[in-house]
Amino acid sequence: MARRPSRALTDAEARVMAVLWERQTATVADVVRTLSRRRAVSYSTVQTILRILEAKGYVSHDKVARTFIYYTLVDERQARRRAQRHLVTRLFKGSPSLLVLNVLEDDRIDPDELKRLKKLIGNA
Repeated sequence: MARRPSRALTDAEARVMAVLWERQTATVADVVRTLSRRRAVSYSTVQTILRILEAKGYVSHDKVARTFIYYTLVDERQARRRAQRHLVTRLFKGSPSLLVLNVLEDDRIDPDELKRLKKLIGNA
């Protein structure tokens, strides 16, 4: 039985989405150029990732002449919420409280950030 594709973003998909969120629209070549500033990436890899993102409902495209112009259908906030739900379901038994407790108990969290989080929780 084939595994159902996940709607959560992989690391590579998230990098491509970050480019699209920043640029609003982009061609495959635009995304390759932007991502290549940090690490080499091939045109065909980016093209495949964009097709996957389209199948997942994160992006769509318009065809201008022979070029596909990609744009996002999901904003960053929506994507973070999807990722959070996925994480909570898979690793925290469906409990957002367990996720928050895990963050608050992390000994590597900056003390000022921890203080700010506790204040936010207290005001909620």
